[in-house]
Amino acid sequence: MEKIKDCSIMATISVDILNPKALNLLEELAGLQLIAIREETSNNRNFLSLVQQIRSRNQNPPSLEEITAEVEEQRAEMYAASK
Repeated sequence: MEKIKDCSIMATISVDILNPKALNLLEELAGLQLIAIREETSNNRNFLSLVQQIRSRNQNPPSLEEITAEVEEQRAEMYAASK
């Protein structure tokens, strides 16, 4: 796990709580106004789940060159259509 080095800026992290005691500790820190606790919305979970499914399907993601070529092709088509 990568440590958060600079505490002078606000950082957002996601935590999976494995033990109920950890939730109590987090709630105490929130009570001291050291952290803010925000529950993840179902929309975020659904979106992240969908992204993970899509990523897992594609074993050979396109290269940067392939993506660039596709973007340029689409832009050329849009430009030609707008004339």
